[in-house]
Amino acid sequence: MAAPIEIGVLSDTHGLLRAEAVIALEGCAEYFVAGDLCSPLIVPVLASLGPTFAVAGNGDDDANLPLVVCREVAGVRILMHHGHLPVDEASYRPDVVITGHTHVPLIEQAGPVLRLNPGSAGRRRFNLPVTVARLTLRDGRASARLIELPLA
Repeated sequence: MAAPIEIGVLSDTHGLLRAEAVIALEGCAEYFVAGDLCSPLIVPVLASLGPTFAVAGNGDDDANLPLVVCREVAGVRILMHHGHLPVDEASYRPDVVITGHTHVPLIEQAGPVLRLNPGSAGRRRFNLPVTVARLTLRDGRASARLIELPLA
């Protein structure tokens, strides 16, 4: 049995990468950012911790950010997009789909696909919690947990 791999997942930072988010995701092998970074500084900070993959959200104007990322990690196919544009998810045959956009944290098993929205890691919006997620990959299977960040 292989050791589990932890992936840090966040979205909707809207230009604010909280220290609490970085601490909550410390030690992850990779980082996935599901759009609305709204700052060129988010990816370099996370990339200093480990390989980082990000997609563009409706609030991003960085032409270098793709709209979709699909990667296989430890035998698990992970599809990530922001969620503001239609994506033919089935064509990617994902095991995990990561989206952002709604700011509503969600972990849902939809048949064979684990759907994960890490919520919003940036400024608090509406009455929603400020959250990130950790995706655990073990023996070709994925599980996730949400982490609510303390607000100062």
